[in-house]
Amino acid sequence: MLLSQALDTLHSFSPDNLSTLSELLDPKLIEECLQDTGTVTLRKRRLPMELMVWSVVGMALFRNSPMSQVVNQLDIVLPGKRPFVAPSAVVQARQRLGVEPVKAVFEKTQALWRDKTPSPHWNGLTLLGVDGVVWRTPDTPENSQAFARTGTKTTTSDYPQLRMVCQMELTSHLVVSSAFDCISNSEVTLTAELIDKTPDHSLTIFDKGFYALGLLHRWQKTGEERHWMIPLKKGARYEVLRKISSGHELVELPISPQARTKWSDAPATMTARLITKMVNGKRVQILTSMTDPKRYPAADIVDLYAHRWEIELGYREMKQHLLHSQLTVRSKKPDTVKQELWGVLLAYNLLRFLMGQMAYSLKGVEPYQISFKGAAIYLISQLQMLPMVSPGNIPRVIGQIIGIAAAFVLPIRRERHYPRAVKRRPQKYAVRRPRKKNASQLN
Repeated sequence: MLLSQALDTLHSFSPDNLSTLSELLDPKLIEECLQDTGTVTLRKRRLPMELMVWSVVGMALFRNSPMSQVVNQLDIVLPGKRPFVAPSAVVQARQRLGVEPVKAVFEKTQALWRDKTPSPHWNGLTLLGVDGVVWRTPDTPENSQAFARTGTKTTTSDYPQLRMVCQMELTSHLVVSSAFDCISNSEVTLTAELIDKTPDHSLTIFDKGFYALGLLHRWQKTGEERHWMIPLKKGARYEVLRKISSGHELVELPISPQARTKWSDAPATMTARLITKMVNGKRVQILTSMTDPKRYPAADIVDLYAHRWEIELGYREMKQHLLHSQLTVRSKKPDTVKQELWGVLLAYNLLRFLMGQMAYSLKGVEPYQISFKGAAIYLISQLQMLPMVSPGNIPRVIGQIIGIAAAFVLPIRRERHYPRAVKRRPQKYAVRRPRKKNASQLN
């Protein structure tokens, strides 16, 4: 039985905790995405396009296995004279599949996940975070031509790199949208691609590196109640329109002519709310589009900014736990590199959705309180065995997944007692140091 067929049998099994898994993994959804992107199989192949989507997801789920083994391991090869397929056939099938179908599957599935996964709100707003991350690609001529390298006047990076910007729901860690391109593109440029995909009635928390008033103005004017929050830039100019209370002001910020040229709809000035608070002896200033002090209390806003670190933890889960700290992607051509990254986001959302269902089966547990590393190892092993389970036993297997949820609940997070710092990466081998010359050797 194929993996997609095994998952499709979940249509007949709909407990409250996992009623949407079949909707997410329905093969009909993948076929719909293939049709929408114009990707069709003209003749019968052993690796049809609808099943190759799962191979791209499997690249992330089974990071340490070669691609040909992933295809055979997931049992997505149609019957033929040989039980296995050649590695070259897998490469050709991925090239025929392209980037757009995998991207379309990601976008449709994340919408299903968010609609079916309950997420806490703050004053009627969904908490979202936006931040950037860098991926390395293999040093091939194609990747070197398509992607740039970071460096200084004297040195450059050893690998071509991509810059990715993601928008993440901060309680479930589900990736809502993403944009990535050559490392030479700035995070602000890529973030502009996420504006139209941002859900209404949401609050997006930005890092200080995203301070661009033209971007923030367009963000809040597109859609309904799309609010933002960001630290005030050091040395930023503003005029106080009204002082609401101590450390709480309504301000007007000028938008530079250069910014108005880049952002054609940007006005000369924009109004925002500035909140100042002392946190551990440090003065913190937060700028936000939530100008209504009655609906959005100032006492909660500064503390709310600490939730921005959830997206940093999400990137750590992708790179360290899901991909086993193998920071260079597998693919050797630009299109398959992008295809692989969409597969990573899709695989991460798949695991995070299951962990969300595990968390909500327990009382008082949020999805971010589930250990990603421990739960991911368990869930991947269960997905790997699912094709060999008879359809009648699949509800029992799914019930076991939900039943073991309590074993992956993390303890309460402790406050940081040491400053943040970049630490030296541990070395596998001892470093040889030069011997000190004594006086007799000098003579």
